[in-house]
Amino acid sequence: MSDLILELDGVDFRYPDGSMGLDGCSLAIRRGSRNVLIGANGAGKTTLFQHCNGLLRPTDGVVRYAGAPVDYGRAGLRALRSKVGMVFQNPDRQLFSASVREDVSFGPINLGLDEAAVTARVDAALAAVGMDDLARKPVHNLSFGQKKRVCIAGVLAMEPELLVLDEPMAGLDQAMQEELLAVLERLHGRGMTILLATHDIHFAYRWADRIHLMAAGRCTASLDAPALADHEAELAAIGLRLPAVIGLQRLLRQQGLLAEGAPLHSCTALLARLQEIQR
Repeated sequence: MSDLILELDGVDFRYPDGSMGLDGCSLAIRRGSRNVLIGANGAGKTTLFQHCNGLLRPTDGVVRYAGAPVDYGRAGLRALRSKVGMVFQNPDRQLFSASVREDVSFGPINLGLDEAAVTARVDAALAAVGMDDLARKPVHNLSFGQKKRVCIAGVLAMEPELLVLDEPMAGLDQAMQEELLAVLERLHGRGMTILLATHDIHFAYRWADRIHLMAAGRCTASLDAPALADHEAELAAIGLRLPAVIGLQRLLRQQGLLAEGAPLHSCTALLARLQEIQR
């Protein structure tokens, strides 16, 4: 089995009005990895995501899933969308049933599964996102963060291999972001590949295995997150700075207050290391 689960190879996409959505965009996602796509508004992140499960079809270039070019026939798209789950930025675009359980059941029912299989999938998906106790609650009575978790549950009930999330942290307060992050960590721990978009380079550095930079409809760089400090120029080219924790570690090492070693990816981890040194 190929190490790559998803590839975009030189993909162009133009919208009906002639505007460019993607411009020779290439991206490779490794199976089982945590990935962040980062770039300014209008860089093409959402357009790229809509190519991941066939919502959009390239004007030119190739999208491959598990090494094979995407089949845009009805059966091919159905198979692709059972493997690639998409969670939109605005949950109200994705929720349309009366109750939480009904909404999460929609996908498995449309796969033609029997009642027992649907029930098992829905129960497992709701438990995975911590929403099993709210299964009977009307969707319109949920908080914004709860709606996002129901959207993820609806995708999980399809048992995808790759989960794609467009700006999942947008509109969430700090507590809800931490809850959602815990959900993503549990899913990744079970072997799921995750690709999400964000504007937050600090979060990307702390969480991702791979960081993909995007500007003007193309992926300008893909790099291992621990090596981010070596790619300051690439970040600057899309208007981003290195995370503050990288600069702090450089300064502390120059002052002899921190030994050389593997980079720490968050200020919380750096503070813990400094407290250990003081003991």
